[in-house]
Amino acid sequence: MKRVRCPKCDNYITFDESRYEDGQSLVFECPDCRKQFAIRIGASRLRATRKEEKVDENENGDAYGSIVVVENVFHYKQVLPLKSGDNTIGRYVKGTSISTPVETCDPSMDTKHCIINVKRNKNGRLVYTLRDAPSNTGTFYMNDILTDYDRVRLEDGSIITIGATTLILRTAHEE
Repeated sequence: MKRVRCPKCDNYITFDESRYEDGQSLVFECPDCRKQFAIRIGASRLRATRKEEKVDENENGDAYGSIVVVENVFHYKQVLPLKSGDNTIGRYVKGTSISTPVETCDPSMDTKHCIINVKRNKNGRLVYTLRDAPSNTGTFYMNDILTDYDRVRLEDGSIITIGATTLILRTAHEE
């Protein structure tokens, strides 16, 4: 099964690619917004869907670390790289500008849900700090809800829950 994304509303449409030949054009109509669009089937033009990709949890271990979005009922496993400074985490919606978008259909995740700050301390080691954005459903750290004023220091393997989605912190590998 393959998925294509509607260019208007970003809704995913799933179809069975084995029923079609390379070079064949398909026309879709989005069930949500009724936008019609076409794609051409071809081995070199279609990228594997994220569900079929092999996701390496430590692929960004040499930079500033990453957030592993654990597969849930809404979507699939993702690895999101972190950068120095504030990393605003939330649900991806076309037109929003957040630094770390999660591709999900989870309605309980806000578009700007929580923030992980990455900085170096006076010894040069990376420090990860979590805070709520604030969000409507709250940010949970190890099953404890954070208030708008809480700041939590994170370590490798810290579990964060936003909406119905679980995130795991993978810190950068430091010598």
